[in-house]
Amino acid sequence: MKKSRVLLWLRRDLRLGDHALLAQAESEGFECVLAFVFDEKILKTLDKTDRRVSFFHAALKELDQELQKKGSCLVTRHGDPVKEIPLLAEALGCRAVLASRDYEAYAKERDAKVAKALGPLPLRLLKDQVIFEGAEILTGGGTPYKVFTAYKNEWLKQLGRGHHDQRGTRLPALAPKEELKKFVHPRQLSDIGFVQTDSWLAPGEQAAKARLLAFSEKIKNYKNARDIPSVEGTSGLSPHLRFGTISVRACVREALRHKNEGAQTWLAELIWRDFYHMVLDQFPHVGKGEAFRLEFNNLKWPGKEEHFLAWTKGETGFPLVDAAMRHFNATGWMHNRLRMVVASFLTKDLLVDWRKGEAYFAKLLLDFDFAANNGGWQWSASTGCDSQPYFRVFNPYSQSERFDPEGTFIRQNIPELAHLSPKEIHKPGKVKGYPEPIVDHAVQRVKAIALFK
Repeated sequence: MKKSRVLLWLRRDLRLGDHALLAQAESEGFECVLAFVFDEKILKTLDKTDRRVSFFHAALKELDQELQKKGSCLVTRHGDPVKEIPLLAEALGCRAVLASRDYEAYAKERDAKVAKALGPLPLRLLKDQVIFEGAEILTGGGTPYKVFTAYKNEWLKQLGRGHHDQRGTRLPALAPKEELKKFVHPRQLSDIGFVQTDSWLAPGEQAAKARLLAFSEKIKNYKNARDIPSVEGTSGLSPHLRFGTISVRACVREALRHKNEGAQTWLAELIWRDFYHMVLDQFPHVGKGEAFRLEFNNLKWPGKEEHFLAWTKGETGFPLVDAAMRHFNATGWMHNRLRMVVASFLTKDLLVDWRKGEAYFAKLLLDFDFAANNGGWQWSASTGCDSQPYFRVFNPYSQSERFDPEGTFIRQNIPELAHLSPKEIHKPGKVKGYPEPIVDHAVQRVKAIALFK
C-alpha cells in the first residue's frame, strides 16, 4: 500500500540529522518530499555577491547529494513561496505541508499567506530552531520575561531531556528522484543571478558537526577565551545555527555533556539566543524598527552622517573599533566582544541611532539573525530588553588594552599601526596614513548620558 506523502518545506533547517520535521514525518509513517524555495522577495534586497547566499546554497547542495544517495533529491524553486509551495504540494500529491516555525515578522506573514493559499491542505508548523519558544517560558504572573537572568533561571529549571533529545535516528521514506527531478530549478547560483563567494567558515551539515567537535575540545576555556579576538576562542557555530546546518539541541547536549565553567558560559549564550527569539515573538514591535523600551522610541540621536560613514569604513581613529570594522567588512564575521565594543562606540561615542548600525550589520553578517542582531544592538544602545544601563559606556581604549593587550588583532587588521609597541598601539596619536580620533571619548560619554536623561 502506497504511503501518504507530505511536503517538508525547509527554511532554517538545512540538514538531515536531528530534524524536527523529518522525525515527525517518520513517526507518522509519511513519505517525504524535501523542498526549498529561493524567496525572491528576500533575494532581491541582497547584493549579488552576498556571502550568505553562497553559504546556504552550498549547504543545500550537500543536502541534495545525501538525498541522491538515498534515491531521492531536494526540490528547489525560485519565486514567491506563497505560490510555489501550494503548486508543489498539489503537483506532488501531498496531503500536508510541514515547516519549522519562524518568529520574524516577514516569516509569520508569509506563512499565514501560504496556509491560506493551501486551502484545505494543512500547513503544520513545528518547533525546531529554539529549545523554548514563544510563551513556553513565562513569569509567575503569566507574562513574558523582560530580564534575562530571571528568564535563564526559569529556562534551566524547566529544561528536561525531552527538550534537547535528538529528533529522529533514521530518515523517513523519501519520494523517488525520478518523480521529483522535473521540479528541480534552480540548480546553480547563477540561475538566480548570484555569484559564488568564499567564506571564512566551511558550509554544510558535515562542516557544522566538525566545528562542534573541534569546539568541544576547548570549551573549558570558553569563558575567558571568548573575549580575546586574536584567538579562536568562540564556537564559530552561529552561521550554522542561523541556517540550521546544526540543531540548537545538538549544541545544548554538548554544553550539558561538559561539567565545567566554560560549558556553562556557552550554554548561557545559547539561552540568550532563545531569549531574543522570545522577545521578537512576544514583543513584535521590536521587529518594526521600534525600541523595546517605548520611552526611547523617539529619542533624537544627534550623531553625524560623516561619523557613521567613518565607523563603517573603520576610519574613526580608535584602533580596536577600526580593526573590528575592517575585519567585518572583509569577512562578514565579527567577534562577540567586538560587536559590543563597536555598537557601544556608534551609539554612545558617535551618538548615532542604533537602527543604522543594526541595518549595516544586517547587510553583511554571515550569521545574521534578526532576533539576535536587534537584541544585541538594543542592549548596547540601552533601548532594549534587559539592556546595558545608559550610564555604563564602554571605553574603547580600556576595552582595547584589556582584550587585545599586545595589539595582535589590531596589527592583523590595521597595517598602518603594525610597527607600534603594545603600549602605543591602543592610543597611537599621529601616525601617517591613520586618522586621528574623530571624537573625544570623555566628552561624548557625558553627552550620551545627558541624552538619555
